[in-house]
Amino acid sequence: VQLQASGGGSVQPGGSLRLSCEVSGLSLHYYHIAWFRQAPGKAREGVAYISTSDATTFYANSVKGRFTISRDSAENRVYLQMDSLKAEDTAVYYCAAGFPTVWAVWDEYDYWGQGTQVTVSS
Repeated sequence: VQLQASGGGSVQPGGSLRLSCEVSGLSLHYYHIAWFRQAPGKAREGVAYISTSDATTFYANSVKGRFTISRDSAENRVYLQMDSLKAEDTAVYYCAAGFPTVWAVWDEYDYWGQGTQVTVSS
């Protein structure tokens, strides 16, 4: 099982990035996927979640209305579209797969990608 996160980079405040999580070795039809982030000195934070069945989504309050999670089951990829980026969005972003009872709890996920750095700075 491998999750490969990509798409990070440096952007000015107000800009946009789209992160991609390429999943291999498991099917998006059976695993829920979430994006987490971790800034230096801070705890890992759940950012967005998408379920397997009806593609139900959840978001952290801090990103609601700015971030959108989506999936392409045919390509086994999950995306995180990030708009109106702020300096406080700067972090390493990870994708994770599992069957969480609470979506934003990081240790309820079984598989993790390696992380991609997002830096928002003027």
